Amino acid sequence: MPEPSRSKELPVSLLTDPVMIGACRARDFGRVFQLVKARAGIYPSMIARRCDLTPSRVGEVIDGCRQLLHMDVIERISDGLRIPGHMLGLARRSWETSPSLVGAPREPAEVPASAVEHLVAGLPGADEGAPAPAADTEISARLARHVAENNVNTLVLEQFDADVERLAREFVSRPLPLLIPEIRRARGAVFRLLEGRQQPSQTRHLYVVAGWLSGLAAHVSLDLGDRSGAATHARTVVQCAEISEHSSLRAWVRSFQSLAAYWAGDYRRAGDLAQAGHSEGRGPGTGTIKARLLSLEARARAAEGDKHGTLKVLALAHEARGDAGPDELPGVFSFPEAKQWAYAGTTLLAVGGDKQIRHAISASNRSVELYQAGPEGDRSPGDLQAAHLDLATAYLADGDVEGAGAKLSEVFAAEVYTASITIRLRNLAALLGSEPYRGARSAVDLRAHIQEVTVRPALASNPTEPR
Repeated sequence: MPEPSRSKELPVSLLTDPVMIGACRARDFGRVFQLVKARAGIYPSMIARRCDLTPSRVGEVIDGCRQLLHMDVIERISDGLRIPGHMLGLARRSWETSPSLVGAPREPAEVPASAVEHLVAGLPGADEGAPAPAADTEISARLARHVAENNVNTLVLEQFDADVERLAREFVSRPLPLLIPEIRRARGAVFRLLEGRQQPSQTRHLYVVAGWLSGLAAHVSLDLGDRSGAATHARTVVQCAEISEHSSLRAWVRSFQSLAAYWAGDYRRAGDLAQAGHSEGRGPGTGTIKARLLSLEARARAAEGDKHGTLKVLALAHEARGDAGPDELPGVFSFPEAKQWAYAGTTLLAVGGDKQIRHAISASNRSVELYQAGPEGDRSPGDLQAAHLDLATAYLADGDVEGAGAKLSEVFAAEVYTASITIRLRNLAALLGSEPYRGARSAVDLRAHIQEVTVRPALASNPTEPR
């Protein structure tokens, strides 16, 4: 790519703007591109040409539908838009020779005296008239005290870790209305601390906590059917994962984004997001996350109609389960074996054919057995309902309407449904209204029952008491 000309440099006022600096530090390229357009008059088509990207990709980034994570792409953005390397966490770029560019090299040969004087002046109680050696000693002492000022400690971080673990575990079985206020309070507390001062390792730790808590908030929104809110929370998780360089958090948010795309009906994007999560250069981390990502990819590919690719990825998911180590967090951030069998059932149903339908019935039955045998506190009503719905759909595909109705009895007993269970029920009702079931008395009755239960009030977004 040819080097850009001097005329393509960004205004110094933009490069020194705290909003731009923060967006670059977080690698929030949607915000960066918006600022470049508004402040430098460089429109998306021009951004695409300079950075060797397609216009559609730039548009997706600005809309928040895509993140740019690969280092070669980030380097092209730095070079194409003339953003100094240190602002994006890169090495100094070859073209960074202009004195008008903001920022110093990461490892300057020496610190100018003026910079030291400015630091001393900014420290409380600096004595300009003190002898040179004494003044130097005072600088070090005051700087040490300044750095030591801290709004967190080990116990605070341990408590946050314990809260995240508890909320993650309780998310699968505790009523959602009770969890929403706790998640909101914990996130607010972390965000307030991040506005203060900590040691770099403590700040990184807080970003990991903020990422997991934002992941819980994203799941709340998705369960309530608020896709826009879920996407916003997920983008926050992406930023926290990138700042903290946390592989497991980065991979988990890819799995969540894949899940959200699947329930929005965008099966190709769901598959691509899951694939990116387990194949990105930095890896998905340890635990069951790779099995989760491969299972999500298989389910999406099946819905997209890629039967051969689906069965291959599904086999890889089962291999990944065998290689998995312990998960970093329990509950909603883990991928229990029961859930993997449930995903396999859904996937095989979408592949279709007598053989795969039989396998789907076996997989869904295995899922139900594992859920029912597990500890009550780890039992997810929504996941168990999903497994029963897959069984009902498999029986229906096999022509057994009565068997399908029997498998739905536990689903019908629930008082409220998540958005995904409602979608599954409505899909099943649509299937019952098509050939060869249309007109059959048992199918008509079952469809009417589904329509009745799916008009129940949805989960409320901010209640504080159980229903």
